[in-house]
Amino acid sequence: MSARHLWRQVRQQLYAEGRQLITIRPSDRPWQMPFAAALASGLPLLVGAAFGRVDYGLVSSLGGLVFLYLPDTPLHHRMVSLMASAFAMIACYTLGIISHLLPAGMLLALATVAMLSNMTCRFYQVNPPGSLFFFMAAAIGAYSPVELLQAPFKVGLLALGCLLACVVAFVYSLFILSRRLPRPVQPLPPASFEFVVFDSVLIGVCVGVSLLLAQALQLHNPYWVPVSCLAVIQGMSLRAVWEKQLQRLLGTSIGLLLSWGLLALPLDPWRLALMIIVLTFIVETAVVRHYGFAAIFITPLTLLLAEAVTLGHGSVSALIQARFVDTLLGCLVGLAGGVCLHSPRFRAWASPPLRRLLTPQRPRQAAD
Repeated sequence: MSARHLWRQVRQQLYAEGRQLITIRPSDRPWQMPFAAALASGLPLLVGAAFGRVDYGLVSSLGGLVFLYLPDTPLHHRMVSLMASAFAMIACYTLGIISHLLPAGMLLALATVAMLSNMTCRFYQVNPPGSLFFFMAAAIGAYSPVELLQAPFKVGLLALGCLLACVVAFVYSLFILSRRLPRPVQPLPPASFEFVVFDSVLIGVCVGVSLLLAQALQLHNPYWVPVSCLAVIQGMSLRAVWEKQLQRLLGTSIGLLLSWGLLALPLDPWRLALMIIVLTFIVETAVVRHYGFAAIFITPLTLLLAEAVTLGHGSVSALIQARFVDTLLGCLVGLAGGVCLHSPRFRAWASPPLRRLLTPQRPRQAAD
């Protein structure tokens, strides 16, 4: 192969990657949906600001993110689905809080949450964001400073946020269903061991490995590493994993610059609440059209949700640098896991032993 031919192939590949990066997908998502999502996550912060307890509002705001699991099916189905997601969010956060009180089991607990939440989302065909926010709730709970007697109170705050999200979702559903027909409820396809079980176990292992690396490197907020890993590895193909990690890295890099500018502003509780409402609206408008562009605003949104209470107690530059390192490490582990996940050779090697381990054959009865 000549150098000219090789260079032509490289240019064609770079051109294809560049076009993919700037491709904006069409979407029929109504603007009222991002607005309702912004209210679900922002109203708890406004209530917290009114009572001078923005830290309580932040916990409830995390529960408000469950609104994003609202399907576009008939009213009875979407509300039951959302309430089930709210229960899952509360359960995952509770497990995270418990693992904080029992640090020795934290890594195993978070890896298990990643595995079981992903398994459940795949079995019930839950649309994006899939298991991401369930795991993020568990991870934030695991690394939130809380004493034993405060744990039920913190879980109650998150549950109130989930309840408010359900109320907002009900009002939004009544409005939107009066203007457009719902999507029919489709029967669940037969559960596949490979898709539901094997993939979920491997994803849980990769999430656990990413958290172990973050702890070994003594990163400041190690839970961002497995969150980034999970966000990347959920791609349904190796190409999707590659594109998502590339868009997440580029979007996060730009988003960190935006975060640095926003965090340099004087942030009182009211401005913080309004900023999170605006960012949520932008993210939910953009994420179905271009993930990389949405990641620019996801970065400051997640930073504010997770770090707002501690802002002003440390260097903003150090926080920004730490978040970039966390994202880079998580994306690399997620990409490596995606290569294994979509490798036929690896699956042929690893899947049969796991199947035999989890589905042991019954012993044959002796003939009379």
